[in-house]
Amino acid sequence: MAKTLELQFLNDDNKPFSISLNDPVEPVNPAAISAAMDTLLAQNIFTTSGGDLVAKRGARIVERNTSDIVII
Repeated sequence: MAKTLELQFLNDDNKPFSISLNDPVEPVNPAAISAAMDTLLAQNIFTTSGGDLVAKRGARIVERNTSDIVII
């Protein structure tokens, strides 16, 4: 099962913007995630079509299951 950590932000236009990171360390540390998101906002290194990232919206672990289907 593939997992990603999705960091969710809002930009200047109040539109959502997400950054996905593969294979997050588990169990997740909410304080470390929040601090990393604060650092990304403070350094202002990402710009979107709606402007700079301005606020944290949330974070989540996304799990994806893949099942092959045998075609006969």
